[in-house]
Amino acid sequence: MSCGKSRPGTVAEPKTGAAAEPLFLDAVRGKDVERPPVWLMRQAGRYMKAGPLALVIKMKEQYGNILTPLSGMNIPFDIVKGKGPIIFDPISTAAQVDEVREFVPEESVPYVGEALTILRKEVDNEAAVLGFVGAPFTLASYVVEGGSSKHFSKVKRLAFSEPKVLHSLLKKFTKAMARYIQYQADKGAQAVQIFDSWATELGPVDFEEFSLPYLKQIVDIVKETHPQLPLILYASGSGGLLERLTLTGVDVVSLDWTVDMADGRRRLGPNVVVQGNVDPGVLFGSKECITDRINDTVRKAGRGKHILNLGHGIVVGTPEENVAHFFEVAKEIRY
Repeated sequence: MSCGKSRPGTVAEPKTGAAAEPLFLDAVRGKDVERPPVWLMRQAGRYMKAGPLALVIKMKEQYGNILTPLSGMNIPFDIVKGKGPIIFDPISTAAQVDEVREFVPEESVPYVGEALTILRKEVDNEAAVLGFVGAPFTLASYVVEGGSSKHFSKVKRLAFSEPKVLHSLLKKFTKAMARYIQYQADKGAQAVQIFDSWATELGPVDFEEFSLPYLKQIVDIVKETHPQLPLILYASGSGGLLERLTLTGVDVVSLDWTVDMADGRRRLGPNVVVQGNVDPGVLFGSKECITDRINDTVRKAGRGKHILNLGHGIVVGTPEENVAHFFEVAKEIRY
């Protein structure tokens, strides 16, 4: 689609009036809403906005990286500027998996709970507070590869030559992340997004073995104790796996920009809330282009059960005024 003039009829003057719950939660629960809620993902450590959002961003810096739990599981790591995460002792054997400790968030990451509690109080239900965790396969990929990877040869070698070792590691991460989600919810998170960034490096058959069952276990465990907690699943490049993502039982599936929103909505079915999926690169364009793409995405998503977002994190160097324009346009949309 080209960046032409905006379609008429999708932007109106904002209405006033306080809601009992954040718009985000109403949309996730399928209630009738006047517009889609909006928030933006930020690539960890790569975008900072000054101003009123400073508190939120500062809080997020404390716990937003999905690798935060690793240290508490006896997997030391560091984030190196220009290189990203570095795992000091990559895992490749059953003996190393045995050394991975049980994750106790109250002991390992108490600052996460403190940050969420403060943030929830500061936001005061004017917006939803979201928590974040990494999915088992994505965490396993980092710790087996020793950091980020282009080809994921090490974790795939482990999967296809010693699958029992990888499954043992995935089971530990599954238990840990379920507990981490419960902890975040208890401390103030009103929804939690699960990032399975690297699961799409797997083919469909392998996704069904090494990712899907563990995501489903997390959802089942969390829903037993927190049945009303919305869970969001984001996996970049997931166009070939969309129908399988719904099998996890999550409430929301987040699409990246490579999937047409209308196609994504059709493939996911009517019972799943969809999130996304404007191309982050559009924010480098003109305000007219940004407006046009927002309206196109909302139109294709249809009325309700849609959370407006980018299809990935904000790219470094994105003009701040364009980010502001994204929110201005989004908040004036009316169905």
